[in-house]
Amino acid sequence: MTFSIPGLAVARGIAIGRAVLVGSSRVDVAHYFIESDQIEAEIERVRRGRNAVAEELQRLQDEMPHDAPHELAALLDVHLLLLQDEALSSGVKHWITDRLYNAEWALTTQLEVIVRQFDEMEDEYLRERKADLEQVVERILRYMKGVAHPVAPPPPNASRRKTQQDLLLEDGMDVPLVLVAHDLSPADMLQFKESVFAGFVTDVGGKTSHTAIVARSMDIPAVVGARTASQLVRQDDWVIIDGDAGIMIVDPSAIILAEYGFRQRQMELERERLSRLRHTPAVTLDGHKVELLANIEQPADAVTSVRAGAVGVGLFRTEFLFMGRNGRLPDEEEQYRAYRQAVEGMQGLPTTIRTIDVGADKPLDKAHKDDNINPALGLRAIRWSLADPAMFRVQLRAVLRAATHGPVNLLFPMLAHASEIRQTLAQVDLARTELDERGTPYGPVRLGAMIEIPAAALMARSFLRYFDFLSIGTNDLIQYTLAIDRADESVSHLYDPWHPAVLRLVAEVIAECNAQGRSVSVCGEVAGDVAMTRLLLGLGLRSFSMHPAQILAVKQEVLRADTRKLSVWAQQVLACDEPANSAPL
Repeated sequence: MTFSIPGLAVARGIAIGRAVLVGSSRVDVAHYFIESDQIEAEIERVRRGRNAVAEELQRLQDEMPHDAPHELAALLDVHLLLLQDEALSSGVKHWITDRLYNAEWALTTQLEVIVRQFDEMEDEYLRERKADLEQVVERILRYMKGVAHPVAPPPPNASRRKTQQDLLLEDGMDVPLVLVAHDLSPADMLQFKESVFAGFVTDVGGKTSHTAIVARSMDIPAVVGARTASQLVRQDDWVIIDGDAGIMIVDPSAIILAEYGFRQRQMELERERLSRLRHTPAVTLDGHKVELLANIEQPADAVTSVRAGAVGVGLFRTEFLFMGRNGRLPDEEEQYRAYRQAVEGMQGLPTTIRTIDVGADKPLDKAHKDDNINPALGLRAIRWSLADPAMFRVQLRAVLRAATHGPVNLLFPMLAHASEIRQTLAQVDLARTELDERGTPYGPVRLGAMIEIPAAALMARSFLRYFDFLSIGTNDLIQYTLAIDRADESVSHLYDPWHPAVLRLVAEVIAECNAQGRSVSVCGEVAGDVAMTRLLLGLGLRSFSMHPAQILAVKQEVLRADTRKLSVWAQQVLACDEPANSAPL
């Protein structure tokens, strides 16, 4: 019987094939008390398991195929760092030594303690990193128990009777495989990649989970957060992944298969057409040039961005360099090398580097832990940086030095007060002075501010007295304007980029920048949403920054747009109480 399972759409496209089922792979753990003379032996068991996992992950890195997504290598690095996490190892020793728990019990107990800390985090990306820790612990448990990890897909059931779906789809060709799992670690995905799966579905995860990140980098349809998918789907079932709608259809009828098969072929043709636009300048029908930039998280992403047709990096999220380091912040040399790699990877195109956006609920060091009852409104982003000027200047000096290798823009997150702006610019001047005193060369940088707080949007004119450009971060702007955490399922349906208040704030910032002849971009999820492209063009936006995989689809919208007509329509949309219901041109 045909049924569908809803989830989150994280990588667009359609995949049709047989399900390869990897259900919840949690290891059963025995709970018992040990004797005092067994303490060292239990600690050693955990140590051996951890070392074995580290060796396996290192081997996977060393043997990684040349065409593997670089995101996989970065995520394996995260897992290797988590294996060395002091909070994990010291906690396990505590439960074994003080409570006399057996090794497995101690390991899972400490995992629960740390996971609760992740659950309290406001930032969606960091909150989902708890899955990485869970997978690391699971791998250790499996080694301790001598259980193999289920990374090899079983062969299709040859004895199964051919169905109408089989006759429709197989037709003498290799049958595509669709992976259905509770969750997947980066190591699993690297090994699964060798089987060339057509798509992924996982029970857990969000739009910034590692499964989603890798699926987008591989351009593979994926749905995450599908809850009980791995329990409802049977091995070898025919399934359809609709990566646009965020659903999986199980045991589809012949009519549904035919419909999705047609849509799949249309998408493949559309993908081919889009690929031809890679080197086509993004110019509207009425002659306006539009800048299509890339958002990146790692220095190696720069190369991918150039291949995707980006004319620069509009947002390099530098906090990814700081995460999972056990409280050890990257020094100036390490940061300089990372920024230089990104700048050189852009081959002369501009790179916008945002200073670190962490703090409050997501401390990089326990010394910076903030117990604020509402961490989203606490010591984060530029506030966190200004709270530790010496640390802040380490990053500023590294960015200034990287600017000797290509054009660099320096972007500051979450500014709201004129006093913060003056403090920030003073730190930039002091960083230059420190480099001068050392005789270290550095390059010129354009300075910009993120507009992600309503107060900042309303003060755009004042901001432009200090900055060369502005960048609208719609993700936080929507959250703070509507008081909605989109990661909170109970209110996520209210997270609405089409809300009139949000659109009017965005429109005012764009209009102010255009009036003063300053550049402005949108770098949130809205920038890569083709449903929003024409509206933003109509509002006067000429610079979009997005995930590299979205650039060609947005470029197609740009090439079809006439901004003279769109500007009239955009003003009509702004006047509506329900803009999302306004019929587009």
